[in-house]
Amino acid sequence: MVARLGSELVGAMPLYIKSHSQGEYIFDFNWADAYMRAGGEYYPKLQSAVPFTPATGPRLLAANDAVKKAMLEAAVQIAEQNGLSSFHMTFCTEAEFRLGGELGLMQRITQQFHWENRNYASFDDFLAGLSSRKRKNIRKERQSAQGFGGEILALTGADIKPEHWDAFWQFYQDTGARKWGTPYLTRDFFNQAQLHMREDILLVLARREGRYIAGALNFIGKDALYGRYWGATEHHPNLHFELCYYQAIEAAIARGLGRVEAGAQGEHKLARGYLPAAVYSLHWIRDKGFASAVQQFLTAESEAVREDIVEMTEIGPFKREESQHEQS
Repeated sequence: MVARLGSELVGAMPLYIKSHSQGEYIFDFNWADAYMRAGGEYYPKLQSAVPFTPATGPRLLAANDAVKKAMLEAAVQIAEQNGLSSFHMTFCTEAEFRLGGELGLMQRITQQFHWENRNYASFDDFLAGLSSRKRKNIRKERQSAQGFGGEILALTGADIKPEHWDAFWQFYQDTGARKWGTPYLTRDFFNQAQLHMREDILLVLARREGRYIAGALNFIGKDALYGRYWGATEHHPNLHFELCYYQAIEAAIARGLGRVEAGAQGEHKLARGYLPAAVYSLHWIRDKGFASAVQQFLTAESEAVREDIVEMTEIGPFKREESQHEQS
């Protein structure tokens, strides 16, 4: 959708009419099930998002709040006028979240786990900020992982070859089939990523006896490294943690990036230096009775998420004085 003032383009936002909830990572499957069991049709719905991407970023591209509010109101009107059940804006910024709340949209807070770079000079510098027990555990995990009998390669740009994507495609297929049922990215997606984004890709692979056995795909942003997919054809203790989390931390430190966003879910990331961070989304549901029930759920959920963020940060792996500093 675009907004114009006369002939001047003053705003834009991505909008999709969807017949499912795959690839969103802010889960509304239970809403859809309840809505349909009550006799309604949840799909199609209207969605504002970056497809397949659980990363916070602006969804309302405009210079001022008046235009942003107008686009939000227009999105609701589009959903209502076309008989769609609902409108959802996921992984929006906190500022957009607040604007939507002012307009009466339902607000949802969920969480991810992010690693924050506190101007670390090295991985050991990062470890120095952890409690002694957590620091020892991470060193043991890394030693165990790196002893799998092969080598770990961190590749970007021209160093990534077709053979690497062939291997990673197999990893992606295996993980997708086990977790999601049907992997939704095509093989050509990775070809296109290599063609157009290879300088912004960090592909971490484990190779043993001449074969690639595991890999993790990351995208390099201006101030963050975004971890996306992982897979393996062999199991080795702690190799998942090494490829997905520790290699990402090392890459972020080396590149001077401010954080690593390791994707959706995963409280196991806490022990590895990734702290909980709030994630925001906005929702509108046409049926007022159902919207009221969802609002009650969101109020309780948001309160629980806020409490979890505080509690998990306090029990996180950092030395106590640093944990207390996080809350100040």
